[in-house]
Amino acid sequence: MADHTPTRRRTALVTGASYGMGAAIAEALARDGYDVAVTELSTEALGDTLAKIRSHGVMGLPVALDVRDQSSVEASMQTMIGAFGALDLLVNNAGILLRKPVVDITRDEWNAVIDVNLTGTFFMSQQMGRHLIGTKRKGGIISIASTHGIVGIGGISAYGISKAGITQMTRMLAIEWAEHGIRVNAIAPGTTETPTRKKSLGADPARRQMMIDRIPFKRFCTEADVAGLASYLASPAAEYITGQTMLVDGGLTSY
Repeated sequence: MADHTPTRRRTALVTGASYGMGAAIAEALARDGYDVAVTELSTEALGDTLAKIRSHGVMGLPVALDVRDQSSVEASMQTMIGAFGALDLLVNNAGILLRKPVVDITRDEWNAVIDVNLTGTFFMSQQMGRHLIGTKRKGGIISIASTHGIVGIGGISAYGISKAGITQMTRMLAIEWAEHGIRVNAIAPGTTETPTRKKSLGADPARRQMMIDRIPFKRFCTEADVAGLASYLASPAAEYITGQTMLVDGGLTSY
């Protein structure tokens, strides 16, 4: 007798998904057939992302989340698990950038970067790990790191240090959770052509060209480049990959 039991769609959570890489990753996962929960400080900012997700015939769930707040982290995870029944994939995309010389960074600015980029990523991953281990489910975590966490550059040290922490966190969690079938990886984009960067460099074409000239592929990374790798890492084709920070930088760090 044929089994007509409906197959449950895979489910994913993408933090900081109102625009940019988070929105692109969320749509790529929806295109792959995932039901996708997306978060932002205010769900009002998620309208465009939700429309793109739902256009692929899957469920899009908006959730308010402040990764700096442990009660928010725990409550939002329970909301998503309650809505979907289970969660298969977490994408830690929420992050902030600080451009400031080391000698001028205040403690509050340092704490803000670390709290969002590193601590928030850790405790979101902890909640995901608890869920997967508790339900004996295999699943995955993908965190957004950066080439600035791998090579040195002046003016954004707090950001680079926080992203370097994500790279090491990825290794540690991958080893600890391998016995549970949980894969933990990170993506480290190079300079990415976001709307904000287009605007900031539009007034300085010479600087823009100088930055592009340093990249062997002679172009910036795109949100689609990052989303494509996230889609691959979430797929069965990558089931033997864990503990890795994969570079999407057009060869920039190969020098």
